[in-house]
Amino acid sequence: MTTRSATNRRSSASVHPYPSPSLVSIVLGAQWGDEGKGKLVDLLASEADIVCRCQGGNNAGHSVLVDGVEYDFHMLPSGFHLQNCVNIIGNGCVVNLPELVEEIKKNESRGVTNWSTRLFISDRAHLVFDFHKQSDGFLERGRGKSSLGTTKKGIGPTYSSKATRNGIRMSDLVGDFSIFTEKIQSLYNYYKLTFPDLEVDIEKIIAQFKELAEYFRPMTIDTIAYLNQSILDGSKKILVEGANATMLDIDFGTYPYVTSSNCSIGGVCTGLGLAPKYIGDIYGVVKAYTTRVGDGVFPTELKNEIGEHLQTRGREWGVTTGRKRRCGWLDLVLLRYTTMINGFTALCLTKLDTLDELAEIKIATTYKRNGVELPSFPASVDAMHDIEVEYVTFPGWNKCSTSECRTFNSLPGNARLYVQFIEQFLGVPVKWIGVGKDRMAMIRVF
Repeated sequence: MTTRSATNRRSSASVHPYPSPSLVSIVLGAQWGDEGKGKLVDLLASEADIVCRCQGGNNAGHSVLVDGVEYDFHMLPSGFHLQNCVNIIGNGCVVNLPELVEEIKKNESRGVTNWSTRLFISDRAHLVFDFHKQSDGFLERGRGKSSLGTTKKGIGPTYSSKATRNGIRMSDLVGDFSIFTEKIQSLYNYYKLTFPDLEVDIEKIIAQFKELAEYFRPMTIDTIAYLNQSILDGSKKILVEGANATMLDIDFGTYPYVTSSNCSIGGVCTGLGLAPKYIGDIYGVVKAYTTRVGDGVFPTELKNEIGEHLQTRGREWGVTTGRKRRCGWLDLVLLRYTTMINGFTALCLTKLDTLDELAEIKIATTYKRNGVELPSFPASVDAMHDIEVEYVTFPGWNKCSTSECRTFNSLPGNARLYVQFIEQFLGVPVKWIGVGKDRMAMIRVF
């Protein structure tokens, strides 16, 4: 009998090479959310074959303006309106199916067609029910002055069900419906014991979800296998859009004023079943200043006329909640921290045009306590209340409008200096600069 050495086996395998796998591009929020990720995702999705959501629920909100039509996406990936783009809602997401139907209908009314063959939901994604939403409200009210400012969409309680291991997944819904009925009744009983004031018609919910099971059955697949096969085929351009942002990450954010999922780079792997070796570029989206919705620490917040100016000129209110966003100067201490966690390969700086009318602009570069510089971003929000923030001050660009600029060199000189300082401080190149709401108002920096 003839035997081969390990060396010969490797040589033999090279005669039949496998295709080079596709590397996945990722877009993540680098601040507290609302950085304008949807706009970059829309730009990149126009060249992508697959766009994926990996975490969160419809507590997120992305708005995209294309040819005068504005699309608002909450649970849907931002490639939903593109005719040749497949959209995946991954296993790390939590899905409110009735509200997803409404979101689909809303986008249909704006001209989106052929979506049913392009939308897939992981059979491992967990489901949000009305009792999750109600309990979210009860929990928030119970915190009183210590409220977290949640969207009350039931996202936290659903992730809690997932961790408690009594959650219900898409695979349960499209499987044996009698088993689904037993599971949802048991889950409802659990929440009713915990929150006696719940007002939910469980029989009505069961009947509703029986119809939803048939509606979503063709779209419910093993997205892990689908995505990995697409990667190994080597011919697909795959884009992942993160929801929320790193400073809202349940591990790395300003806890407890965070969301209930990992919205940093680790959530991409666990939320899609994606191996780290397939990750290519990681793009961090950064607003040219800083905003935050809801409660929580905000070291560079401007509670004055400048903050109000940024809020008004930047149209700073939430896509999902309509709440006004708190505004402040750009915080490079925060961005150095989120860059370290995610390993950004490039940045997209958005809303530079919002700063056009300011006489001077500040950037936070150092946190100090009692005159001593802090070595890293603090873990405890309680330890941040006495922080002293040091700034570098830049001159504005004499009210020159940046909204018509389409190249880096066409920007006013002081605007270019502002961008270059950010690059040098973080050690990461700025690849795109947003100067307006429309898709075309994005400078590509070569």
